[in-house]
Amino acid sequence: MSKKPNSMILGTGRAVPKRVLTNFDLEKMVDTTDEWIKERTGIERRYIADEKDTTSALCADAGRAALQAAQLPAEKVDAIILGTVTGDVTFPATACYVQEMLGAENAAAFDIAAACTGFLYGLMMADSLIASGKAQHVLVIGGEILTRITDWTDRATCVLFGDAAGAAVVGPSDGKRGIIDTFIKSDGRLTHLLCMPGGGTKVPPDVALAEKMMFLRMEGREVFKYAVTAMGDAAEHILAKNNLTGDDVDLLIPHQANMRIINATAKRVGLPLEKVYINVQDYGNTSAASIPIAMNEALEKGRLKSGDCCLMVAFGGGFTWGSALVQF
Repeated sequence: MSKKPNSMILGTGRAVPKRVLTNFDLEKMVDTTDEWIKERTGIERRYIADEKDTTSALCADAGRAALQAAQLPAEKVDAIILGTVTGDVTFPATACYVQEMLGAENAAAFDIAAACTGFLYGLMMADSLIASGKAQHVLVIGGEILTRITDWTDRATCVLFGDAAGAAVVGPSDGKRGIIDTFIKSDGRLTHLLCMPGGGTKVPPDVALAEKMMFLRMEGREVFKYAVTAMGDAAEHILAKNNLTGDDVDLLIPHQANMRIINATAKRVGLPLEKVYINVQDYGNTSAASIPIAMNEALEKGRLKSGDCCLMVAFGGGFTWGSALVQF
């Protein structure tokens, strides 16, 4: 490591709805095939929220699991940072509902709308809060119910997304392990390429409903092009800044959006797929939940061990992108 870390990940957790939607199920809904979906995305199935499921409930379940893993009572959480673009309501912050569910009465709670990069934005803020002495323990969550804003008649997008939540408890470093560095960036000139165009003050809900503008919209080819470049740049930037190379990375956890993007990112850093954690086939694109879920699974399966250097990288609507280096 190039510097002493200020904070470390103390525990992780994940939560998914009960219902699973396979590619074969989608074949009955839109003009698509299992072969077409797998060839272009790598996705085979995804979890889908039922009518009674909420983003806050999924996030609370993931947060509860992370707190249990960290052996930290909820009342000792100083802040809850939730990355989501599919909150329960426009306001208040969905993190406030999560706070109530967890009984984290001493925490400040707020949301980050950085789409798929939301968890890494939250990790950066948690690390900064702890480094500054403003907080001791921060619960960072990424959670989405993207299927609520999915147009199920659009075969180009409805095959991509799933619902889930992942969480991590961040606390003071033991001096050896922890968050080495974080990097975040955005480009607001590209907002139109991936967005939900209606429902806010620009296009009020009544107009948005009439014009079908309450659904996620994506210019797939353009998003792919920028995602490959931005994720590669973010990975190279944070490695170079810390005088590291791909050889120093034990595991790459990329945002799980598309196998082609994952392959391109790994190639850019010079990592074989054996050193990349991949679960896009089981979850689809879960936006801000993607990286914390993959991290939680990697720890459970022994793909991340004590002393390992993990590189995380993501890209999402905004456009936003970022990376993190963590010594476990």
